[in-house]
Amino acid sequence: MTTSFRLIVTGGGSGGHTYPALTAVRTLRARLAAQSRALEVVWIGTSTGIESRVAPADNIPYATVATGKIRRSANFLKMLSPANLRDMARVPLGVAQARRIVSGFRPDVVLATGGYVAVPAGLAARMCGRPLVLHEQTVRLGLANRKLAGSATRIAVSSESTIPLLPEAARGNAVVTGNPIRPELLSGIPDRAIHALRLPGFDRRLPTVYVTGGSLGARQVNHVVRDLLPWLLVRANVIHQCGRDMYDELRQQLPPMHPELVGRYHLTGFIGPELPDVLALADVVISRSGAGTLAELTALGKPAVFIPLATSAGNEQAHNARHLYEAGAAMALLGEVTPETLRHAVEPLLTDPARRAAVAAQARAHGKPDAADRLVDVILSVAPAPVPG
Repeated sequence: MTTSFRLIVTGGGSGGHTYPALTAVRTLRARLAAQSRALEVVWIGTSTGIESRVAPADNIPYATVATGKIRRSANFLKMLSPANLRDMARVPLGVAQARRIVSGFRPDVVLATGGYVAVPAGLAARMCGRPLVLHEQTVRLGLANRKLAGSATRIAVSSESTIPLLPEAARGNAVVTGNPIRPELLSGIPDRAIHALRLPGFDRRLPTVYVTGGSLGARQVNHVVRDLLPWLLVRANVIHQCGRDMYDELRQQLPPMHPELVGRYHLTGFIGPELPDVLALADVVISRSGAGTLAELTALGKPAVFIPLATSAGNEQAHNARHLYEAGAAMALLGEVTPETLRHAVEPLLTDPARRAAVAAQARAHGKPDAADRLVDVILSVAPAPVPG
């Protein structure tokens, strides 16, 4: 049998598109190694997206193509803005560049995980007759994957709820895999978080709340939690990851608190290698509702209160949060975000252990901790049969 499998992966612009692709590459590499086969991979991305740093850091050969962000608007005339027209003009160049890469590398499969850069590479896969696997992280298809759905050999989706939302002609090609998460997130140890973050003031008889707005933080989440802290710390310990750029500002704005309550509060700009242990320690999470966050929290079975980012593309964070909220797998602030609405959402999770356990069970039922392996199964299933060597 041939000893290598050739993959082109494309997607990026954000961590939500990039990290599922990286996890899939690592999982495929390990699967092939167990069969004494090698993975040859090229990542097609942009020169400035997060993928331009992530792929080379993992020793993945990297190629760039021209692309552009299409700024969506309900007003058609605004769609014809000079910036949009310039970016639209770059797409044919990007397709030509991607086609040269695909035809030269001759991949067994092209995996596209979304973002504007996925469109040129996905179209090039169709032109070159190579199998194209799309992976969608959110409940509704993103713009890039909508453009590519008709060209896809398979569409891997993260939720059963996505399939009815697909174009009817594409539904037969859809398979539910879930959204790949980093496997290390599944092996956290709560006591390790207590030691690593130096949390001697935490009262282990109380539930622990982990607050995060993502690696950069979220001003709205920070402010509403700040204003609720005096109430929250009577009922819970709190680890608050606020973002490095907001740490000093938030620290100066904290309300006066009794020393015992201060000991239950840990403010930090960033959670790094400790994240698996922090998630293991957390009984409740307050966060945005990006696709990656949902995948991680449901795989872990963590009760959450979601505060969707109102400006997310296509309002996808609100759709993500509503999907779990309606299934009883999370709480969500889908309207006004105030300390009072947050208190109303989080209180039953803190004061009623049975309610917290029920939401955790529903969250776990929606989780797919084996999503990376499922996606690799799809990639291998569409590849041409290995040629005897």
